[in-house]
Amino acid sequence: MSLSPDAVLAGLKEIVEEVAGIPAASIELGKNFTDDLDVDSLSMVEVVVAAEERFGVKIPDDKVTELATVGDAVNFIVNAAK
Repeated sequence: MSLSPDAVLAGLKEIVEEVAGIPAASIELGKNFTDDLDVDSLSMVEVVVAAEERFGVKIPDDKVTELATVGDAVNFIVNAAK
């Protein structure tokens, strides 16, 4: 299953808005989850689990720390779904 970056970004916006209460309009590719969006580690785990379920990918625990920005997460999910 191939996912477009736009589709993944739209899905992540919905997930982050639901989990962390961040308005979707402020979620952009260059935003850092921790520094810009104030997503704490517990919320990040919820975001990862929701993204895995929604996009049908597995995000290993050791890779979660590498997903600093929304763009990092989009790229990881798009590549994992190939």
